[in-house]
Amino acid sequence: MAEHEPKQLLHLVFGGELVSPRTHEFKDLNKLDIVGMYPNYAEALKAWRGKAQGTVDNANMRYFVVHIHRLMEPEH
Repeated sequence: MAEHEPKQLLHLVFGGELVSPRTHEFKDLNKLDIVGMYPNYAEALKAWRGKAQGTVDNANMRYFVVHIHRLMEPEH
């Protein structure tokens, strides 16, 4: 990696319909929407906003940003 390139910090954006808006339990895991992996939080947040705003009328639809880089290097 070149010195001028920022460190890659992977983030996953995904979502789906929840059983209830008060839980994080998905109604059907086979219908999860895997939006994608992103090299940094800013790009992931942009994707998350697009998906979240597109499903604002459904209170049970939720999208999440997962900090994959933290899972890969938990000691940091």
